[in-house]
Amino acid sequence: MIKPGLIKLCAALLCVIAGLTDGSDVTQTPILWKNKGDNATIDCRHTKGVDYYQMYWYRQLPGERMRQIVYTTQNTKPDYEPEFTMERFSATKPDALSGTFTVKNLVPEDKGLYFCAVRGAQCDTGREAYFGKGAKLTVLEPDHDVTPPTVQVFKPSEKECKVKTLVCVASGFYPDHVSVSWEVDGVTETDSVATDNTALREGKHYSLSSRLTVQSKTWFKPSRTFTCRVSFFNGTDTIDVEDSITGETDSGGMPNDTKMKIMQNAKLTYSVLIAKSFIYGVFIMFLVWKLKGLSGKQSSRERSCGLNN
Repeated sequence: MIKPGLIKLCAALLCVIAGLTDGSDVTQTPILWKNKGDNATIDCRHTKGVDYYQMYWYRQLPGERMRQIVYTTQNTKPDYEPEFTMERFSATKPDALSGTFTVKNLVPEDKGLYFCAVRGAQCDTGREAYFGKGAKLTVLEPDHDVTPPTVQVFKPSEKECKVKTLVCVASGFYPDHVSVSWEVDGVTETDSVATDNTALREGKHYSLSSRLTVQSKTWFKPSRTFTCRVSFFNGTDTIDVEDSITGETDSGGMPNDTKMKIMQNAKLTYSVLIAKSFIYGVFIMFLVWKLKGLSGKQSSRERSCGLNN
């Protein structure tokens, strides 16, 4: 018989066991779109065989870490973590290959990702834990209309040199069922893309930003097109909203920092020339003044000699 303490220890170790992110053998409800006060039920099935009869349910709320809710096995009472109760969460395990999980009387704070994981017998069997890809639960608020995003792409800053960063902003959408992708001349870019992990709530709507980094030589081609596509799920279908901009001509054929240095050097050279000109002018004025003084003295001596004669 498996001891309860051993079960909880196994559960705690699930997140560090190799293979836990492999969801190819575990399938679960991908999206749930519910109203406040409804119940949301997630189905989970796996193809690992009857030896994998342990099922765990987790949730990850926006901005929080993943937390275990309940552990189940076939024909046994669910084992809930202390902060979760069966009054709000229900878990069933009718057989070794399937299970269900229900969040009751939904509130907006229940929205997030819910995962099921399956594992074999005791910890010392060496069997890995397998997770599903997660179910995204959205709880619609009564006074909020489903609204697709507005998308805009902003060109890189002129102060950037060797690397250019394009910014895509999706705003004004509800709820936050969106994903972002980038294309350069119709070819999908993934390696140089950074997208916010969660959407930012602004009143009744959300906003999200994504950044594409490219080399300056890629940006400085007017024929090149950069496209940001935001896919939005409206409860029935997924619609795409996108915006595009084209590259620019490299003015001067040199990086902006080089141009700045040249301008600074030119200003410095001009200032030095002005200073030298001023000093030279003062020197000339001094020579003229000196020559006038000598000329005056010589005239005085000549007049003095004439009188003596």
